[in-house]
Amino acid sequence: MSNPGNIVGGHKANLNNPNTSDESKQHSKEVLDQEFNGGNVEKSNDKNPNNVAGGLKATVNNPQVSQEAKDSAQERLKDMGQ
Repeated sequence: MSNPGNIVGGHKANLNNPNTSDESKQHSKEVLDQEFNGGNVEKSNDKNPNNVAGGLKATVNNPQVSQEAKDSAQERLKDMGQ
């Protein structure tokens, strides 16, 4: 199945789109109400550790970032075993 957050986002966008028909909006409202608790979807906090490490490494090597941010990123990398 597709990501529920993406499905909900599409239906919410449809409801706010002035170019969609009333029938289409009614369908989106029904789907949100019946299948997605009115559009309330749990957010996932699962992050790919490799992506997190990549972002931290980019911070460490970015000349536009403060030394404090670089030190923090380096500490987090150390905590991750990187």
